[in-house]
Amino acid sequence: MNRFEDKVVLITGGASGLGHAAALQVAKEGGKLSLVDLNEDGLQEVKQQIESEAPNFGEIITIAADVSDEEATKNYVNKTVEKFGRIDGFFNNAGIEGKQNLTEDYGSDEFRKVVDINLNGVFYGMKYVLEVMKKQESGSIVNTASVGGIRGVGNQSGYAASKHGVVGLTRNSGVEYGQFNVSIKAIAPGAILTPMVEGSLKQMAGDNWEEAGKEFVSVNPMKRFGKPEEVGHLVAFLLSDQATFINGAVIPIDGGQSYKY
Repeated sequence: MNRFEDKVVLITGGASGLGHAAALQVAKEGGKLSLVDLNEDGLQEVKQQIESEAPNFGEIITIAADVSDEEATKNYVNKTVEKFGRIDGFFNNAGIEGKQNLTEDYGSDEFRKVVDINLNGVFYGMKYVLEVMKKQESGSIVNTASVGGIRGVGNQSGYAASKHGVVGLTRNSGVEYGQFNVSIKAIAPGAILTPMVEGSLKQMAGDNWEEAGKEFVSVNPMKRFGKPEEVGHLVAFLLSDQATFINGAVIPIDGGQSYKY
């Protein structure tokens, strides 16, 4: 199946985790990729993996950029268009969790940092990519929200506030841009075993993070962590032409945990 043959997909946070998984899936389906991340070495590792494991991929460029910097965002969008001429899909994914703490103890600088990356970065990406897609009269955007964007999780003021903001941006812009044949949706991952989630467990339990992880997923209906590649498959579907009438939706991928009383 080559759903992305002759398609250009832009992915932020492409050097690891969900961005990495989505990039590999899109590449396996023939897509052209523009991968953005602060981690230049990580981008090159992903590029090498794609060249090795995805023989049908179109072409790849990598761009080191800070998504919380508006000018850097404008630049990565412009570079993508200069290289490929268009943007058919945008996985607006880069984000961080930040430090865990009660709201009264949550650092103001930490709050600003998390919101700058997770919310402002998503807004900047949408702002400049939507200009391109509106002119094309086509395109699909998938924003990374979180189960922390549809319910409270505790000890994560910055993360929860930013991800709830992503949900609002997704719904609002979906209403605005459907008329231009652009669909905008968000995913709400739960406990997916990415480097970020591993870091979160280490914040909570230090060297015992693996045991803490087992306890953490014991209440999940599926009794396990999700896999990044499972999210990659979902993102690829949502970016494809098979999902163009899904617009303004926020889709949990969490084993059913957010629906559990």
